[in-house]
Order: sequence, then C-alpha cells, then structure tokens
Amino acid sequence: MKATEARLIEFLKKSPQFVIPIYQRTYSWGERECRQLWEDIMRTGRNDDVSAHFVGSIVYVEKGLYSVSSQSPLLVIDGQQRLTTITLLMEALARSLGNGEPLEGFSAKKLRNYYLLNPLEDGERKYKLLLSQTDKDSLIALLEQRTKPKDHSLRIEANFDFFRKRISETKSEVVALCKGLAKLVIVDISLNRDQDNPQLIFESLNSTGRELSQADLIRNFILMGLEPQLQSRLYEEHWRPMEVDFGQEAYNTHFDSFMRHYLTVKTGDIPNVRQVYEAFKQYARSDKVKSIEALVADIHTFAGYYCAMALGAEKDTGLKTAFQDLRELKVDVAYPFLLELYHDYVSEILVRDELHQVVRLIESYVFRRAVCGIPTNSLNKTFATFTKALKKDRYLESVQAYFILLPSYRRFPNNEEFKRELVIRDLYNFRSRSYWLRRLENFGRKERVSVDEYTIEHILPQNENLSAKWRADLGSEWERIQKTYLHTLGNLTLTGYNSEYSDRPFTQKRDMPGGFSESPLRLNQGLGTLTGWNENTINQRAKRLAQQAAKVWAAPELAPEILEAYKSSPTPGNYTIEDHPYLTSNTLSTVFQAFRKEVLALDPCVVEEFLKLYVAYKAETNFVDVVPQAKRLRLSLNMAFHEI
Repeated sequence: MKATEARLIEFLKKSPQFVIPIYQRTYSWGERECRQLWEDIMRTGRNDDVSAHFVGSIVYVEKGLYSVSSQSPLLVIDGQQRLTTITLLMEALARSLGNGEPLEGFSAKKLRNYYLLNPLEDGERKYKLLLSQTDKDSLIALLEQRTKPKDHSLRIEANFDFFRKRISETKSEVVALCKGLAKLVIVDISLNRDQDNPQLIFESLNSTGRELSQADLIRNFILMGLEPQLQSRLYEEHWRPMEVDFGQEAYNTHFDSFMRHYLTVKTGDIPNVRQVYEAFKQYARSDKVKSIEALVADIHTFAGYYCAMALGAEKDTGLKTAFQDLRELKVDVAYPFLLELYHDYVSEILVRDELHQVVRLIESYVFRRAVCGIPTNSLNKTFATFTKALKKDRYLESVQAYFILLPSYRRFPNNEEFKRELVIRDLYNFRSRSYWLRRLENFGRKERVSVDEYTIEHILPQNENLSAKWRADLGSEWERIQKTYLHTLGNLTLTGYNSEYSDRPFTQKRDMPGGFSESPLRLNQGLGTLTGWNENTINQRAKRLAQQAAKVWAAPELAPEILEAYKSSPTPGNYTIEDHPYLTSNTLSTVFQAFRKEVLALDPCVVEEFLKLYVAYKAETNFVDVVPQAKRLRLSLNMAFHEI
C-alpha cells in the first residue's frame, strides 16, 4: 500500500480512468451529502487564508503498480461517492460557464477535457469515471448531454439538478466555487494487488460520507474475492436482478432488513441489526453453505419472496391484499416466519389457501394484541421459534394450535378480551387508523372501498364547546360522555363530507345531502334510522362493530380433541406450592399470598411458575424470583435498578 496527499483536481487530471467494480454499491449520496460538500467548497473558496480542505481518501487497485502515470484504469475500492459527486458538480459548472474562464484552468473546455473526459480515447475509455450498471448509462448520457436512459439513476439526476440550481443561485461567486474546487485535497491510496488484501482494507475504511450498509458489505464480501468471470456471472444472474426487483430506493432502505430476516431463517438466531454482516460471514463460512454460487442463488430466491410480501410484488390478488394489510401493521419481526411459509408455498408444501389463512392469522394476532395493549417485546421470540412447532403435514392446523397454546404474555387474545378492549380503546390516535377502518369497511366486499377518498368523522364532535343542541341530546353528563367516548369505536366513522358536517347536530348530519341516511358505506349502516346520538347509541354501535371486528380479525379455532394432541405432556419434576413447605407455614403464608396477589395483578401477561428451589414470575422472561427461606422470602430482581 502507498498513501500520499494530493490535490483532487491534479489527481483527476493525471489519472487515466476510474472504474467502479460491479461489487460496489450503486451511487447513493443524497441531498444532505451534496449540500455538505457544496458548503465546504464554498466556505473554503471564500477564505483566502485557507489553503486546503480534506474530503477523504480515494482507494484503488492498479495491477502491480503504485503510480498513476500508466494508462491502465484504476479499480476504485473506496471513493466512488466523492468521485461521482465531484463529477456531477464539474459538469454542472462547465455548462454554466459558456465561453468564460473565471479562474485559470476553469473553463468549460478544460473542465471536460482535464477532469471529465479523455478526449483522445474512444468507447468507454473516453470517460474519466465509469460507474456500474444503471449509474454508468445515466452518467454517460449526462456527460454527452443526451436524453436520460429509461431506467435512469434517480440519485444522479437529483444531485446534478441540485448543483445546477446552487450554481445558478450563486453566479456572483463562481470564482469562489472554482477556488474551493482547486483547494480540495484527498489521500491517494494505491493498493498492490499482489501484496494487499482489498477486502480487509475495504472493511476497515472509515471515510467521510454515507456509511456502508450491511448489504453493501455483504455484496462486496461475496463478489470481491472471486475470479472476474465468476464475479460478473454471479452479479449479472443474481445480484443485479435483486437490485432491479427491489428498485433503486427500496434497495437502499429494505435490503439490510431482508438480509437480517434471511439469516434468521437460515440460522435460527436473530442477528443484531448492526451486526448482520458479521453474522453473514459466519454463516457463509459454515458447513451449511455448499458454495458461494449456491449461497448467492439462495439469497436471490428468498429476495423474490421478500419482494412479493414486503414490496407489493405478489401476483396473486388475494395474497397481495393480505400482505398489504400486514405491512400496514409494520410487523417486521414476522418476516423470517413468513419467508419460510412462502418458501413452502413455492415448494408446494403449503397450499395457497392455507398460506392466505396463516397470513390473516398473523395479522389478527398482531392487531388484537395491539388493541389489548399487550407489549410487543415478545413478538421477536414468538415468530423466531414458530417454525419449530410446525407439523408440515398438517400445516394450518399446527399454526392454529401454536397460536391457541401461546402462554399468557404471548397469548392470542380471545374474542371476549378483544371486543372488550376494542370498544373502549382510543382508536382515533391508534397507529394506522386508516388500516382498521379500511379492514372493517371492506371485509367480505368484492368491490373494495378506497378509504383514502374519505376522512375520519367524529359523530359526536371534538369541539370542547359543544352546541346547546348537542348538550341537550347528551344530557346533563355531556362532558363525561364526550371525554369517555370521543375517540372510541362507537363514535368514529368515515365520510366524504367532513367539512360539511362540521359540528352540526346529529339529525342534520343524518338528513343533509350526502348525510348518514344516504351513505353507501357499511360503517354508516343504521345511523340513518336513529333519532339521536347519545351514550346508549354509541355503546350499541360499538358492540355491533366489535362483533364484526371479531370476524374480520378472527381467532384460531380447533376442536378440543385436536388441540389436546398439541399440548405438551406433563414432565416429571412439575412443582406446586405444596413442594415449598415454608410458603404454607403460618409464618410466611400470609406474606407470600399478599406478595403473589400484587405481582400477578401487575399485568395480565404475568405468569407464576413453581420450580424446585424457587417461584418464578415471568413476563417474557423472569423478572422476579422468590426463594422461600425459613424466616423470610428472598427476592431476586432481574431488571435494571431504575425499572424496579
């Protein structure tokens, strides 16, 4: 390795060509990074006392050479983002200069022939910077001032427009811009292919700019060390199609998550979100992986499943709708389980209708728990261990049994609990309120209603200063009724006439053109026949809608004799309070009974388990253990001090 300090424009001028290898991520800088670079350049250019501004390193491989004097292209290991952004800025500046030269060396002709193009070369060697895939065609079209490609790079287009706009707004400071560019300094790091390990160097780099994603590191780990022919084939056949399927923006935002879910499926462990790359390297080097080629092909296959479920690429209309509904609940922890389900569906182990039912059960499970206010911290464990309980010859039945038999803190809320909580929950400020309204409205409909065309309506208005008519309809306790029921299920509906309804009395909302009497929405059925709106009618409507909701978000059901077969057989060593004589003695019995009553009352998810030497109280894990002793109860608290 050889590292030297260099002026960026001098480095660009003497370097023949920079090539971005296919294993590098696509150009990913956004407006934030471009704005920071622009501000740094302008601040440096305006200040004559500042002689240089450091913008990071350019790391490249040149076959067996340290010098950039040869005509062989430089394979860029790190620095793509800065090189591409400076290229966009220089092209925008060249277009703005016309025939002028505000600072020596900064005419349009010199910018292009020194820093952007190799004017004496043909074909791809004509360009100083060759990006990969979509980025390459987009940048070449920009430099040639041709029409952008059909599938052009959104980032290249947006950032070029950003610099053109900045230059146009600061025409009077073009000299400062040129001076700032001239002062940019980099560390020129040349690697010897025979002596240096580009992969290790790549991993250890800590450059300015946007941090590499876990997926970037994984792609480079897979492709960087391969022979060029295999590298190109794997990229073209597998990795590039994945990037296209995800789309430019979704690849940047979703691929890391997908890789985490993929590893969870393959290893049974959930990697830390910041350590997906390390987990992947460990998996890739394990006996489970037969070859890099097989691994990349498998990732490609599972990426297709993920795109179908998480990005709306599913072709089957019913499944597509079910996946969309699940996405609105934002339950990413379910994707490892869903990936395995979808794999079994594609492999014809799980039939389409049963997959659809399982997806709906997952949706019901998550929504019911949210309505019942059950903490979500157990969902990770629930879905991560789900596949161990599957009996794939009785797929749907085993999923239903698993849900029904979940312990209290991970339970599937039954109909009574769900309906009870649903009618009193603040659903107006509930997450994804358009989701539950749409599901209630469209359940069983073949022609779905687009909820986006409607707004949520409080039948009893939100206005604290209710009109005399409303107060009269509600009675002497109107304040309590408004406070209690305002945002609840019974008082909420959909309408296209929200502004017209305003705070009008109920009978006017009912009878006006487009009012409740004429509404085509199922949510408004029955409102047109009511003579008034009060506590009783709110409760009646809430109970009716709750009955419907229990069908929309259905609970699993199995015959008792079938469910019994899924229950764990009693194991030797099950203990009861009788196995702890200190707890039944006169001395400690009263204290223990008072203690257990209060602990079990903390939350419905708390369970009690008698073990050989102590009594455990669990939520997701033990949070307090009681060790009975002759004259006292010794408590072991498994929680942070500030939580006690």
